[in-house]
Amino acid sequence: MTKLKNKTILITGGASGIGKIMSRLSLERNAKVIIWDISTENTENTLKELNHLGDITSYLVDVSNLESIKETAQKLKESHGNIDILINNAGIVVGKYFHEHTATQIDKTLSINSSAPMHICNQFLSEMMEKNAGHICNIASSASLVSNPKMSVYAASKWAVFAWSDSLRLEMKQLKKDIKVTTILPYYINTGMFDGVQSRIPILDAQAAALTIIKAIEKNNKIIAIPGCIYRFTRFGQAFMSVNIFDWFAGSIMGIYKTMDDFKGRK
Repeated sequence: MTKLKNKTILITGGASGIGKIMSRLSLERNAKVIIWDISTENTENTLKELNHLGDITSYLVDVSNLESIKETAQKLKESHGNIDILINNAGIVVGKYFHEHTATQIDKTLSINSSAPMHICNQFLSEMMEKNAGHICNIASSASLVSNPKMSVYAASKWAVFAWSDSLRLEMKQLKKDIKVTTILPYYINTGMFDGVQSRIPILDAQAAALTIIKAIEKNNKIIAIPGCIYRFTRFGQAFMSVNIFDWFAGSIMGIYKTMDDFKGRK
């Protein structure tokens, strides 16, 4: 078990959505919380709302920019020392067919969803390895498991996170380092990011999803899908069904391939 009490936790995208909820849950467990977010308004509102719960600090940072990551990480270390737990939560989605993406949208999605977790982890991992302690939690997606129309770039970015995150877990194990890595594969979460999505599978409650993630960190879980049936269904189906049969089942029976038809997203 990993106790969060007195731990320093960095949460990217921590001023809104499940990031904000995880910040609150961490403070309630007597952890020291550091938020990285790009929104000044969201960050100020979150600090006002959560300040009374404990020690919470924020930094404005563009995680799609490597220099911004490096500079902010250095400021953090000078003020707080190294972190104990990193939760890579920040993410974006465009929600268009691939041919409708601009080059900027492609690069931004990959930078924020894929490259940023790796670069941010790289800023703190050496100190964790020297201390032989730490925990890294990466929020991937159920889109890491299933291809889906109007999510091609998003899915690609989350497949990359899943592969990197679990490879990192194995590397720490191979190097005999006591650094835990947890990969989270959630379905659509009701935070506004996927407004307009229509799904036969229930869309996740943000509070419940955030609590599941915090508990996964506390239990040192390796891979957690939310709901758990998503992982089993996709792995089993892709292993034993032909591509055509899996497409029919996922598309026609489960309705997954139509979920993004009415996507609006967060304004």
